[in-house]
Amino acid sequence: MTLPPLLLALDYGGTKHTAALLIRGEQVWLAQARAYSPPGADATYDQATMLRLARGLLAQNPGRLAAIGVSFGGPVDAARGIVRLSHHVPGWEETPLRDRLQAEFGVPTAVDNDANIAAFGEWRFGAGQGCASLLYVTVSTGIGGGWVLGGRVYSGADGMAGEIGHIVVRPGGAPCVCGKRGCLEAEACGPAIARAAQERLALEPEAGAGLRDRVGGNADAVTAQHVAEAAAAGDALAAEVLAAAAQALGAGLGGAINLMNPERVVLGGGVTKSGDRWWQIVRETARDHVLPQTRVQIAPAALGDDAPLWGAIGLAEAHA
Repeated sequence: MTLPPLLLALDYGGTKHTAALLIRGEQVWLAQARAYSPPGADATYDQATMLRLARGLLAQNPGRLAAIGVSFGGPVDAARGIVRLSHHVPGWEETPLRDRLQAEFGVPTAVDNDANIAAFGEWRFGAGQGCASLLYVTVSTGIGGGWVLGGRVYSGADGMAGEIGHIVVRPGGAPCVCGKRGCLEAEACGPAIARAAQERLALEPEAGAGLRDRVGGNADAVTAQHVAEAAAAGDALAAEVLAAAAQALGAGLGGAINLMNPERVVLGGGVTKSGDRWWQIVRETARDHVLPQTRVQIAPAALGDDAPLWGAIGLAEAHA
């Protein structure tokens, strides 16, 4: 009996890790496994967790592993397969992740930044199919971006293209994990929305009743999801906080659209589930910031949270 060739996709995130198997040539997952990280997790914990997930999938699904594609949530030197760092998890600095995985599993392995990989996944399998140029932006724990130009991921001279989250949209604004202030990530990602809401609740004790009710009066427990839900239910403070984040994102997207004029922009990540009003503000603000002759086609990701996994499959296929 000939064992089917398997492709393994690994997605290292800031708060969760996912492994998935696919029989080469198919477009339905054979199996997936996911684990969430506890507070204070480091690179050693992350790697041990991912290896456990991957080994478990391979043990339960007979086949011949052909290649591995890896999505990593942070800057990556894709040509050398080295993780430069994680902005959210300590201990990943200059980690030769490709070589370690190749040594562990004995098959070709390719590694790239999660936003680049998700961009490739959406272009190949999702909302970017048929586009010659695509900007993908993930809005979640952080904000990252990836370009697909002419059917290939564009990484830039130093492998850092697409880092739209670190464009300054509000000089002197909120501090960012990169060390600057007012970066798009610091103004519009999930934790930024939560932080802005917490600050408003502390300053305005009579406002935000609907939002306060959702967290039992504990403002420190507010998340971006709470803000989105309260805004949808009519809480004015939550709606203002969400709108400010959407405006910041729209401004950042407008600048990127003016610079590269992509055929389509695809947005993914948990914050994109914030409701119709969030999408409306993002699109309107982006349109206000671009030249009148420029197309502004901003679409939701078709692959959802699986976009990095599908991109990793595409990467694995290319190296199998």
